Amino acid sequence: MMVTFKEAELSPEKDLKTILDKLQYADSAQVQRQLVDQTLQVKIRMGQIKRKLVVMSGKGGVGKSMTTTNLALAFSRLKHRVGVLDVDLNGPCIPKMLGMKGRFEITPDGAVPPVGPNGIKVASMDFFLKGETSSVQWKGPMELSPVWLGLMEMNVIREFIADVIWTDVDYLLADLPPGAAADKPPVIAGFIPELDGAIVVATPSEVAMTVVKKSIGYARDVGIPIIGLVENMSGAFCPKCDEAVPFFDGGCEALCEELKVPLLGKVPFDAQLAKACDHGMPLSDDHRITKYFDDIAKKIQDFLESKKNLAVESLRRNK
Repeated sequence: MMVTFKEAELSPEKDLKTILDKLQYADSAQVQRQLVDQTLQVKIRMGQIKRKLVVMSGKGGVGKSMTTTNLALAFSRLKHRVGVLDVDLNGPCIPKMLGMKGRFEITPDGAVPPVGPNGIKVASMDFFLKGETSSVQWKGPMELSPVWLGLMEMNVIREFIADVIWTDVDYLLADLPPGAAADKPPVIAGFIPELDGAIVVATPSEVAMTVVKKSIGYARDVGIPIIGLVENMSGAFCPKCDEAVPFFDGGCEALCEELKVPLLGKVPFDAQLAKACDHGMPLSDDHRITKYFDDIAKKIQDFLESKKNLAVESLRRNK
């Protein structure tokens, strides 16, 4: 049978062991019934959320989780209720960047996620691990390890979405794993009904843009609309003149023009931002970097609102 968060509150090691043990199905008919029930639960949970976004990049090291964290804070400053789903099961870092520790509160109705700065709710595998040196160890038949790993991860992601109580969240941001985790975009697209779209993070490096270009094409192929691209580490602030000095030749403008993707913003590297993420102490509302994320969040908000208004107007005309 399948395990759900609401069954018991266990120790971090036993949480994973219980999930994995119970996923060794003994009754296929019961499993099928539970999958149907869980799919319905996903629709109910997600139906309570107004906007559902994924943050992705085909290239690791571009600052995707940092962007997710700071966009979540920016949306909260816009007076939205925000949730973050940390889909990077093997390298979860959203709680650290937000300075969060804790565990899910298990209730008869589901798992209540820990709450961080500005009331941001976070679901992350990090809350199941003992400490910074603990890792997620997936056990199963070694000759089937790639299949086993994919199966386990998909079920954990489904349970995060189905069992976590996201009530009254305006914006849910799903932070996808970096690099070659090609199965996650279609999995998330299938698990999250009415996904509003993806925010793609890149750096102006030629190598990064080449990989990100492929990931944008892939996301579109599996039916994920691209809301826009964030150019991260576009430069660094000069300590003498306080102006942003470029790191690379050129930027992501040509890539965005070629793929017809809006450029949502260019965020310079800032040592204080890196320190804030490392120490889990979000920047102040008036920090020079904060306004970059506020502007990006406002563009996303306005785009989604205009899209909604167009849909409402179209329905009205067709009546």
